[in-house]
Amino acid sequence: MRKAFLLIVCVCVAMVAVTTGCTNKKVEGTDSTSQDSTATEEADTADSVDSVTEVIAATPMPKAADQLFDDFFFNFIANKKLQSNRIKFPLPVINGTKTTELTRENWKMDYFFRKQGYYTLIFDNEKQMKFSKSTDLDSVIVEKIHLKKGMIEQYWFDHQDGSWKLNQIRNIPFGESYNASFFTFLSRFFANGGKGFVKSPLAYTGPDPNDEETNVVNTTIPANEWSSFLPELPHDMIYNILYGQKYSESGRRIVTFRGLSNGVETQLIFKLNGKDWRLEKVVAY
Repeated sequence: MRKAFLLIVCVCVAMVAVTTGCTNKKVEGTDSTSQDSTATEEADTADSVDSVTEVIAATPMPKAADQLFDDFFFNFIANKKLQSNRIKFPLPVINGTKTTELTRENWKMDYFFRKQGYYTLIFDNEKQMKFSKSTDLDSVIVEKIHLKKGMIEQYWFDHQDGSWKLNQIRNIPFGESYNASFFTFLSRFFANGGKGFVKSPLAYTGPDPNDEETNVVNTTIPANEWSSFLPELPHDMIYNILYGQKYSESGRRIVTFRGLSNGVETQLIFKLNGKDWRLEKVVAY
């Protein structure tokens, strides 16, 4: 029900990339009514994103963007020249006990989640969500979580002399992560569409689906409707950004789908149910 505007989101993402960051942005989805029209719209969106990318690449990043990591990172994933200049080459790539180095010539532009128009974050509690707004951070880790491989690519950034820079990449298995059991669960959860791991009925807080999404309600929805509040159902890779939040054995995790420019955010709240996790609530903004 939230999938009508994803293509528009992609265009908006590129248009605001110069001056805005990831913080407090939200996600919305799309629900195509025709395969032919969808294919045409996707092609038009791709052309728009490519053309705007050229403008972004030619526009210097405002100095103020270095104060907040999200503002810097949004520019980092949109501006090829900036990205190259904000990497400490040769860049160490660590795999267990083996370290290799990437030279500037071997680096390829990495758009991370920019083209998909949203990203994911994982927290223990709502208080941790405020960490992204801090201007006192001196290190942040962006994680690419490969659900099928059971591996995590960690991109380590540090803030020195007033500038954010990528200083190393570490590849670790799920077992070395603070969220080892939860990541393993998510790989099964998304691969099976949540089947068997969603509370029924499912608690829901957000715009009333039956009232043109104008009134916020606290209600319940059928368990099989949980994914309708997402832009898409991840199967291979999700992202996470470590702003310094420390994960605990609290038995609670919040997976947040946050858009880059539109105004929609969805939180999936999981709790341990015996020995496994279960989706307990959906919160939409």
